[in-house]
Amino acid sequence: MNLSYFIAKRISFKRSGGFTGTIHRIAVASVSIGLAVMIIAFIILGGFQRVISDKVFSFTGHYQVQRFTSSNAFEESPTSFNSNFFQIFQDHELIRHIQEYAHKPGLLKGEEEVEGVIMKGIGPRFDSLFFLPHIVEGRFIQFQKDQASNEILLSKKIADKLLLNLGDRVLMYFVQDPPRYRRFEIVGIYETYLEDFDDKVILGDIQTIRNLNGWEQDQVGGFEVFLTDSKDIDSYQGFLYDALDYDLKLVKVTDKYIQIFDWLHLLNNNVYVFMGLILFVAGFNMVSILFILIMERTQMIGILKALGASNKQIRKIFFWNGLRIIGRGLLIGNLIGIGLGWLQDQFKLIRLSPENYYMDYVPVYWNWEAILGMNVLILLATTLVLFIPAVVISNIHPIKSIRFD
Repeated sequence: MNLSYFIAKRISFKRSGGFTGTIHRIAVASVSIGLAVMIIAFIILGGFQRVISDKVFSFTGHYQVQRFTSSNAFEESPTSFNSNFFQIFQDHELIRHIQEYAHKPGLLKGEEEVEGVIMKGIGPRFDSLFFLPHIVEGRFIQFQKDQASNEILLSKKIADKLLLNLGDRVLMYFVQDPPRYRRFEIVGIYETYLEDFDDKVILGDIQTIRNLNGWEQDQVGGFEVFLTDSKDIDSYQGFLYDALDYDLKLVKVTDKYIQIFDWLHLLNNNVYVFMGLILFVAGFNMVSILFILIMERTQMIGILKALGASNKQIRKIFFWNGLRIIGRGLLIGNLIGIGLGWLQDQFKLIRLSPENYYMDYVPVYWNWEAILGMNVLILLATTLVLFIPAVVISNIHPIKSIRFD
């Protein structure tokens, strides 16, 4: 058996009482708490970013393809299903789904008030399963084959403002010349907690907008493109842009709602600073604790040197001792961090104010590669600082250390 490892086991906290055992336990606690906090912070941040991003993407897709226009109006100029882009890329492996849409502004009349809204016209291709988690009451629109459906979805905020309920029939006046109106039935109420959607967007049948605008059956306002993996949204932009028809433009949703995604990106900086501070504290604690252990074991070091042990062998004793502390700390830290994350993921124990956080509970996103990376990062950082006390061990004189009290 390795002599240094054998001695390290003998002086570990399992076999030591009093002060030494307490120091070992403090060291394990500092590593485990640091790792647990890092894991919890990372999976909560990841969950927060994932939930907000999915809410935006469920409404807009990852890209929007629409006709070039010099107008800043809410409505789009029509494009066609016969465009080369739609014909070629609807079954492409990079693209999970393509769906049509169109917008038209209007006034929605409630019991006592009128609210300016934008109708987003959608069709049977709309990914209702992706949008389903946001529906808090009722059901999704049922599209009809031969005529426009008179069913709509309202946000909870608009419904509360206009004193409307599920099943109510409402009038919507559309802004055009001459003005026209349609009567709709509220079949569903959604809630995303995002002001860009909840304040003004209602969902209806795109055929209604076709009829109002005098469009042909193959004409739409644009296409929403969903990628197979949202992480590829930046890397595939140029590829998709090169494949567009000459009269179409590509709008990346992260640019369209840049205020939301820049805010989410800034949150990463807070976590990186937080992780750096934890690594510094964990490393500093490990060095301090090893210095204390060396001071307490000064007589043992002197006796080992007097018996012929080299500085390298003695350094290995404290190196192995440090590794045992780190290993136990990582194990306990993973159990605490992952365990608390699992409890929150399953039971939603910690609730939030939707008005401030855009969701009603603390979300959790399991990124196992990142969790493994944090374990490796703490292991490397704390292992490297184990070599710092080597200088102290080399300068210990056997005779003085044996007399040390």
